[in-house]
Amino acid sequence: MSVAVSVVIPAYNEGSGIVAVLDRIVDAVESEFEILVVVDFPADTTVPVLQAYSAREPRLRTLISSYGRGPANAIRFGIDQVKNPVVVVTMADGSDDPRQIDALARLVERGVVVAAASRYCAGGQQVGGAWLKTLLSRTAGRSLGVFGRVGTRDATNSFKAYSTGFIREVGIDSRSGFEIGLELTAKARRLRRPVAEVPTIWLDRTMGSSNFQLAAWIPRYLRWYRFAFGPALSTEQVTRAAAGIAEQNNKPTRKQTP
Repeated sequence: MSVAVSVVIPAYNEGSGIVAVLDRIVDAVESEFEILVVVDFPADTTVPVLQAYSAREPRLRTLISSYGRGPANAIRFGIDQVKNPVVVVTMADGSDDPRQIDALARLVERGVVVAAASRYCAGGQQVGGAWLKTLLSRTAGRSLGVFGRVGTRDATNSFKAYSTGFIREVGIDSRSGFEIGLELTAKARRLRRPVAEVPTIWLDRTMGSSNFQLAAWIPRYLRWYRFAFGPALSTEQVTRAAAGIAEQNNKPTRKQTP
């Protein structure tokens, strides 16, 4: 029997655009699965579409986050509600290939704690996207893979599978942006837990607009990037160090809204 997977999708006013993403997941995934789409507030335009979809697809759950706004909080909230031993985080914009969810989940089933869909390994590719964001993520991913030996050349990609038990052990400290993927990869490396990757072809979204705030989030990414380098730590040491990073990363800025 295949491993059971919980697919967590943070969404923000996707409206009917979410339907094609859900259709592809339902058609592609062969493992036993549930889909948890997490929004920030009940008036989000995605909610009525999800309610209609769930009438014919009982494996879909619509969740309203109580952790605060933003993708990191939506992902955290969704992961805290999952029922299965493997959780896959994927985006609501259709940029990720759901046909790889099974392959990622199988890696976790075999003992990997983080399985990354990699744009920057052999066979991977990124199509579209802002050139500066691509340059920064490619540079960070490849340098972490080669010099940090984190187990993947695409640590910043959000499309990953995780051991639910591993997340319960180390926790998630990020509260903004999409830095969770990098955070958990860095934690796995410092604990010397296995991380692996499969190639993916990422396609830039064709509908709506991205919520990625490059300038605001770069300093937070850099702190987790630096944390990935260093000697092996215990779980207690990782937790303590991560709390210090979180204290810096989660300080409110002038541009943040309550």
